[in-house]
Amino acid sequence: MPDVARQQIKLPAYEKYMRRKKALWAERASWDSHWREISEVLLPRAGRFDIWRKNKGDKRHGHIVDSTATKALRTLAAGLMAGMTSPERPWFRLTTPDPDLAESPRVKVWLEDVTRQLRLVFDRSNTYRALHTIYEELGAFGTAATIVEPDFDHVIHHFPLTIGEYAVATDRRGVVNTLAREFMIPVGAMVTEFGLENCSETVRYLWYNQNLDAEIPICHLIYPRAYYERDASKRDAKNMPYASVYFESARGGVRGYVRPDKVLRESGYRTFPALVPRWSAVGGDVYGSGPGMDALGDIKQLQHDQIRKAEAIDYQTKPPLQVPTAYKGQEQDFLPGGVSYVDVTGPSGGIRSAFDVRLDLNALLADIQDCRTRISKAFYADLFLMLASLDRRQITAREVAERHEEKLLMLGPVLERLHNELLAPKIDITFEQVLQAGLVPEPPVDLQGTDLKVEFVSMLAQAQRAVGLGAVDRLLGTVGAVAQLHPQVLDKINFDQTIDAYSDMLGVDPDLIVADENVAIIRQQRAQQAMAQQQMAAAPVVADTAKKLSEADTEGKNALTDALRAARGP
Repeated sequence: MPDVARQQIKLPAYEKYMRRKKALWAERASWDSHWREISEVLLPRAGRFDIWRKNKGDKRHGHIVDSTATKALRTLAAGLMAGMTSPERPWFRLTTPDPDLAESPRVKVWLEDVTRQLRLVFDRSNTYRALHTIYEELGAFGTAATIVEPDFDHVIHHFPLTIGEYAVATDRRGVVNTLAREFMIPVGAMVTEFGLENCSETVRYLWYNQNLDAEIPICHLIYPRAYYERDASKRDAKNMPYASVYFESARGGVRGYVRPDKVLRESGYRTFPALVPRWSAVGGDVYGSGPGMDALGDIKQLQHDQIRKAEAIDYQTKPPLQVPTAYKGQEQDFLPGGVSYVDVTGPSGGIRSAFDVRLDLNALLADIQDCRTRISKAFYADLFLMLASLDRRQITAREVAERHEEKLLMLGPVLERLHNELLAPKIDITFEQVLQAGLVPEPPVDLQGTDLKVEFVSMLAQAQRAVGLGAVDRLLGTVGAVAQLHPQVLDKINFDQTIDAYSDMLGVDPDLIVADENVAIIRQQRAQQAMAQQQMAAAPVVADTAKKLSEADTEGKNALTDALRAARGP
């Protein structure tokens, strides 16, 4: 065992976990100022960089004069929700990498039953509420997180996190495998959850004095256990692949707080229970960037323009005045309908505006509209509003692709990342919990030792695939035109494979497409029927020929007798 590992093991458990937590927070520190700035002008209620501000209802919208960006972000979140994970329509199905195996009746029925069970769990749990929060945080800060825990009543339960209250780390492949979350918990709930004997001296003191609502900061750390930290032959919680550790953060905040010397609870997970999708990650960056970062300059400019527009309107409705010094100290009424008595002694006497207040706001209004347009495009609001305004009974994924092909192509990498970092792991975690709860029927023998595959069939996923339909249509159109002059060109097209690929791009239910082996049987039966019909059609001709031959003269001198003699030989 390396010396470093020995030294780490010798460290007290609490000290080891506190060091890891501090290291994660230090790694995240360079992102905090950027996230705070985005939160101020986009989502003032999101982001918790000070855990003591939990459940504070003070005003936080002072930096927002124009709410265009916030509305565009909400449109993005709602659009991703409806386009990727709509509760009202299927957005995924389970299948196998082997298409032939997936067509097996027993396998198909089992896969459909499991898919239906997973959708039922999503409907009954808080999955869709958590996903909407994730999409909103993702669009604003480029990174989102939620912890999926087992739940007795609903199989799973999400604990959505907001930016600033957690820190993450990745493995060598760039996949997030570590998460630390810091949050506040009342003394009463803390003792109930972890036991009085595991709490610090301060918490026990508060408990005995019935100060149950005093809140204590704690940290939840989830990380992969090293080989020297677990015994792979054991299956108990402390030897699972991923560690789950709760400990008091020892930040103070409570008078007389005593630093704890042990953890609250240590257990584990078989798989990483956190979902940490990123909008876009550059190189080895742990945290992602998103539309909120891209649009931050436009958002600030929009707020600035609106403030200047308000000032210009104020100048016109309540301009600065020049008043003769003779009227200093006298009561003047400049409100609408007010009367001021002024002795005008010359052309320049009396009360007048300090300068010409007839300001032209057209340029400022045009700049404001330009900023709004750029912000809406940054959050793909025009795309998702187009989807929302269409009649869902008539629109198809292909029409979506044709109307906004360019935007869908730009959104493609994001959808692929969300599939890999959010939805596929989400389905894997839920499948494991459903399996442990005994809600999955016994799989057929054909599936033993076979991995399952998740196929996404949401509107946006189908629209991405439908982008390729144009090329297929152009190919078939060209082949059809050439075939009129040269029919042999049709031999170059595999029409069966074309139908399969076309239906897959459109996201058609596989049950609507007949399997290849069944098509072969149908074609064989059709060929046999055609042959039988040909034989039936030829039967009268054969019978008539046979009759004529039977009545023919084979003894006299004629062509038939000559042919028979020639056939018999000399």
